[in-house]
Amino acid sequence: MFRAIFFLAIAPVALLVFAEPIHAGPKVDWEKINPSLKGATSSSSITGCLDCHEDYIKSFARTKHALYFKKTLGKSLVQSCEDCHGPTGTHAAEPDFDKKQSTTVSFKTITPQQKSQICLQCHEKQITLHWKGSVHEMANVSCDKCHYVMARKSKRQLSINEDSKKACFTCHADKRARMLRSAHMPLREGKMSCASCHNPHGSLAPNLLKAETTNQTCYICHQEKRGPMLWEHAPVREDCNNCHDSHGSNHLSMLKWKPPYLCQACHSNAGHPDSLNDGSGLPAFGGAGTFIVGKSCLNCHSRIHGSNHPSGARFMR
Repeated sequence: MFRAIFFLAIAPVALLVFAEPIHAGPKVDWEKINPSLKGATSSSSITGCLDCHEDYIKSFARTKHALYFKKTLGKSLVQSCEDCHGPTGTHAAEPDFDKKQSTTVSFKTITPQQKSQICLQCHEKQITLHWKGSVHEMANVSCDKCHYVMARKSKRQLSINEDSKKACFTCHADKRARMLRSAHMPLREGKMSCASCHNPHGSLAPNLLKAETTNQTCYICHQEKRGPMLWEHAPVREDCNNCHDSHGSNHLSMLKWKPPYLCQACHSNAGHPDSLNDGSGLPAFGGAGTFIVGKSCLNCHSRIHGSNHPSGARFMR
């Protein structure tokens, strides 16, 4: 009985919340983008649009945007077009076909910033809150570089490709190459995406990370490395990228270099053989070879991320 009363009490509130767009931002000044739209009015019929844009309109009518505008906002199809292309009254009335393109807002002719401004009318908050001033915006990347509105090309988030990481690899070819290495994040297997760690729409953290730091991002999945530990390894606490290449490596566990060379980048050889371990002496067991075969330093210092053992000061237990 209590559950039924509670549901009836919150149902009107839920309907009220979802009946209005929850990402509404400032409306676009169409005249500022295209001066020929000064005084332009909305078109009352979609018939004229279909004469030239039938294929576009039919494909758009099956997208999330069109369904949302119609079912939630109660907008007609022509009103949906005008939300992104400005009032179409002047465009429809222009008799000269060669001049028609100049009487509307075409995404082929406006700047990347103007394209994003149009999208931010509805998508200004939540994951896009920090778009303005972000790395991508400053690099003149616009929303349509990664998302396609006029047809359904993917099941999620209007990505230009069903595999969202391919949208990222369009520009980040170096990261694509690293993902093809033997040790890599499980993107190739489809268990995660670039957006698992990064927010491409902007972030207050470096490298568009979703969490505050590299380590906090890694701890989302690797909680066992979080600590605090009784004995802590300083470079581990500073930045996981000190030792790991987070986009892929040909070394075990995505390490930047193979041990012992990685360890010797910071550690002197005090307490070990009196020369850097470079493979000389192999395969003599007990000599220099002991410190380079297998996991090298990790053969003994197995708790390299930190230890809670009372005798774990050297991360050996």
